[in-house]
Amino acid sequence: MRSLVLFSFVLLFASACISNKRIVYLQNLPGDEPIELDEFIPFAEYDKNYILQPFDVVDIDFASADEELTKAFEFQGSRNMRMGGMGMMGAGDMFFMTGYVIDVDGYVNLPRLGKIKISGLTEEQARIKVEEAIREYFKDDVYVRLRIGGIRFTALGEFNNSGTKVMLKHRATIFDAIALAGESNILAKKNKLFLIRQYDGGSKIHQINLNDRALLASPYYFIQNNDILYLEPMNIRQFGRADNLAASLGLIISVTSSIILIFALVGRNL
Repeated sequence: MRSLVLFSFVLLFASACISNKRIVYLQNLPGDEPIELDEFIPFAEYDKNYILQPFDVVDIDFASADEELTKAFEFQGSRNMRMGGMGMMGAGDMFFMTGYVIDVDGYVNLPRLGKIKISGLTEEQARIKVEEAIREYFKDDVYVRLRIGGIRFTALGEFNNSGTKVMLKHRATIFDAIALAGESNILAKKNKLFLIRQYDGGSKIHQINLNDRALLASPYYFIQNNDILYLEPMNIRQFGRADNLAASLGLIISVTSSIILIFALVGRNL
């Protein structure tokens, strides 16, 4: 019986311990060409120009020598709301209230100009298209600034602060997103981060290994608008949280004590 109890204790202890190799970011993994410290890592080829999609929120602003002319293209008070909204509300709420949502058919509805289709275009292409539409109606020069209202993504699974997030950046890395989502806890499978990315007409699921230093040269190192990040839990999750050593030891002692008590009761009855 002692041997069985000792074996059970060792088995539980082994299952509760998590190797550093499973939780440390950016390692030189076996089979990969090592990337040394201070070594230059060029970015992978990827589409740097985001393609606008239905339901994206875009911020469109106008500039002209004639202030009254630019006001004709804005919803009432939207410019003032943009200027003062940063300190009054969350960044995502600000752009949702003052930006323009691309509808399901790919159009934005602008004051005076009506509906203009901009989905399937880059930000610069969409800006030029809106600017050309304005100049068809007015002789004075009106300049347009069009940009995505921040990078919106969703973090699910083993994050400490999961949910939909917004970063006010034109470019953000996967680690920017992880930091904003509260980083992953110790029970996350860092070698299995699933990235669900939206493409023209559908989605694709990509698997990312956060333990691998080669990620820095991956086309998925930079996240895009509407990305979904999902981190799987380790199998140890079924035994309890085990977020720290005290929790792990408490779990081991509790289960081991139960096993000893059961064998003691069975031994008395034999």
